[in-house]
Amino acid sequence: MRRAALASLAAAGIGFLSPAEAQDLPVPGFIENGIKGLIGGGEKRPPGAYVSPSAAELVPDGADVGATQRRPLQRFEPIPLPGAPGHAGVPAIDLPALPAYAPQNMPSREAIRSRAALALQARLVEDGPPINKGLVWRLFSSLPSLDGKLPMIASAEGGSASFQVPAGSYFLHVGFGRAGVTRRIDFTGLATQETVVLGAGGLKLDAVLPDGKPLPADKLSFDVFDEAGDEHQENLIADDVAAGSVVRLNAGTYHVLSNYGSTNAAVRADIRVEAGKITEATLTHRAALLTMKLVREKGGEAIADTAWSISTASGDLVGESVGAFPTMVLAEGEYVIVAKNRDRIYQREFEVKAGADEDLEVLTSDLVTAPGGDPAAVDAGGEVDAD
Repeated sequence: MRRAALASLAAAGIGFLSPAEAQDLPVPGFIENGIKGLIGGGEKRPPGAYVSPSAAELVPDGADVGATQRRPLQRFEPIPLPGAPGHAGVPAIDLPALPAYAPQNMPSREAIRSRAALALQARLVEDGPPINKGLVWRLFSSLPSLDGKLPMIASAEGGSASFQVPAGSYFLHVGFGRAGVTRRIDFTGLATQETVVLGAGGLKLDAVLPDGKPLPADKLSFDVFDEAGDEHQENLIADDVAAGSVVRLNAGTYHVLSNYGSTNAAVRADIRVEAGKITEATLTHRAALLTMKLVREKGGEAIADTAWSISTASGDLVGESVGAFPTMVLAEGEYVIVAKNRDRIYQREFEVKAGADEDLEVLTSDLVTAPGGDPAAVDAGGEVDAD
């Protein structure tokens, strides 16, 4: 800046001053009045430092732009020295155990790294089309938890599934109705497409009478057991299956129990299910639907509040019911029916023929026990004599 001032002075015809002369020059007035004051025409400025207005306007305020403001220097009091030089006492400081390093609160590389997808699809057989609905996918960790169980990582329903999980080993279970398969998957972390072959099929059940007549759907149901051929609860695969519905099962042989009604009309069969196919099976029942009535004469009006029990010819109890018109499905065979109304007990034998549904009437003349235990005190109409 001084060189620029000297050059200006030389251009204005002012000679250079010696160092001694320069010291005697009124420096404040020289700077304050500026170049115009030296060459004439300038106004005198009040004492003080001169700053270019354009430069002042161009420099922003640090507070306006968020710059860190300087803080004034702080004065610190001197630390007092120990009273006995050379024998400074070090205070005992009991510090807690510190870790070898300070943990950083930063996300792990595994958490912020983008993960590739594990895409899954299932087929009934190797060369079959992909299943597009009805699947349940469950992905489990291969490391058991404290209770010994494998924790589930992810799940999905429908057709195909896609999971974004870290690389590692997993156990995958896919269910399709009562069919299902479990397999181990070693995921490398790269985009992977896995296809699971279920080896499953369907079972469609129905039942008819010997003449081919269909049975009432509301009185027909099926239980499916595993290939052990045992109907115990521990081997039960599906129960109360409606007629005409399809049960999805793994390929294999199953024991089927067909129930017509809820008494003793049951038929069993072993049926094999093939993978990729729907196996249809129709069972035949030799039974009949009976409607029981206690009447005073054939075709008469049923007497209400009657309790019923059915036994085989050998005395084994088959079923019980209460009401004026109870219904019961019984397998073909010979039976004994007992009706109880108030203190009177009526009994008769009858035979059930396959497909022969009928109204089974018990007459009051079939009395076997009357009040006082005397069945002889019965008039011609079947009523107990009041005397």
